[in-house]
Parts: sequence; C-alpha cells; structure tokens
Amino acid sequence: MFCDYFVVGCKTDKGFSVILVERQEGVETSLIKTSYSPTAGTAFIEFNDVKVPVENLLGKEHSGFIVIMANFNHERFMMASGIIRMTRTVVEECLKWCNQRIVFGKPLIEQPVMRQKLAKMISHVESNQAWLESIAYQMCHMSYAQQSQNLGGPIGLLKSHATRSAHEIADEATNIFGGRGITQSGMGRIVEMFHRTYKFDAILGGTEEILADLGVRQAIKKMPKAML
Repeated sequence: MFCDYFVVGCKTDKGFSVILVERQEGVETSLIKTSYSPTAGTAFIEFNDVKVPVENLLGKEHSGFIVIMANFNHERFMMASGIIRMTRTVVEECLKWCNQRIVFGKPLIEQPVMRQKLAKMISHVESNQAWLESIAYQMCHMSYAQQSQNLGGPIGLLKSHATRSAHEIADEATNIFGGRGITQSGMGRIVEMFHRTYKFDAILGGTEEILADLGVRQAIKKMPKAML
C-alpha cells in the first residue's frame, strides 16, 4: 500500500518476466483489510498504461519463474524462524499465567490438565527449534546451488510443520488463558494477537499443503531406484 517500488511478475511475449515498477501515474493501490493489521500494507495494485524502462528487468527476459523461485528457500526459512520464535513467546506467557492465576485457591499450574497442555506446547516448540537449527547448519555448509537442490523439501516440511504446531499452540494457549485469551489488553494480549495472526505464516510463502507435497515429492525424487 505504501511502497515506492513494485516487484512485478508479468507475462511477456515468450513467457514470464519480472520487472521493477516505480510508483508513478497509472499505478494505483487500494487497501485490503486483513485480520492482521492495516500497517502490513496489503493492497490491490492496478496498473493502467504504465511504461517501464528496459533496464528495470530483473534477471533474464522470459525467465521470471527462476527469479521468483530463487528466494523461496530463504523466505520460508525466515518465516519458520519467526513463527517458532513467537510460539516460544506464547509458551512463556502461558507458563507465567499458570503460575499467577489462582483458581479455587490454587495456581493453575497445579492442575494436571494444564501441565499436559504445557507439555504438548513445549514439545512442539523444542522439536521445531531443533529441526530449524539442523537446517541452518546445513545451509551454512552448502553452496547456494546445493541448497537449491537439496533443501527445498526439508525447508518446506519445516515451515508446514511449524505452522501446524502454531495452530495447536494458539488453540491451547487461548484455552489456558480463558477469557483473557480473547482480550487485546493486559496479560492476554500476546495470546490474542497470536491466535488472530498465526495463519499468515501458514499461507504466505506457500500453504501447508503445498509445502508438505513439495517435501514428499522431493524425497521420492531422491530415493534410490532400487527402493522404488
């Protein structure tokens, strides 16, 4: 909504190209309201008779798909990092709440059902963190070409699993906080915000189903022929 430049994938004579379009006359944006926040700037963009100089071509002409795909692994890795970090924050808030909230004369943490919920949430967070660090290690020891060849599937599966975990954690956290979990102020504000916004990471950069399918297809592709 607010940007001065637009990275645009468009059809060209012999395929698909990516160009950089500067905001100018004929470029119109209108805000799209989302469950996240207007500050995200999500917008409908319309181009009316807009001319773009040849030097604004990104990559090679008619090879735009390669340009778009080039950053997917890093984008998805970044999104997985963010959602895993946020789930850890939500678990921390739940631990504090369960120790401070007194119900029937005792802290919530003394209720076995609450400890089971927390155990489930912590297990999701720690397993995703370990997987993230494993992939980070591989990325640091591979060339860009090796990353592109070998890590697309694992990163896709990680992001898919991390956002599924976020779904479980958001649900459990809201139940733990009760009425506080749906308020936008006080101790429940972080849980409310997370429950309202975690789905963005489950959709952007490739939905859970698409990334899960990518991971399986890449695994099958690399299986030894003798095993098939």
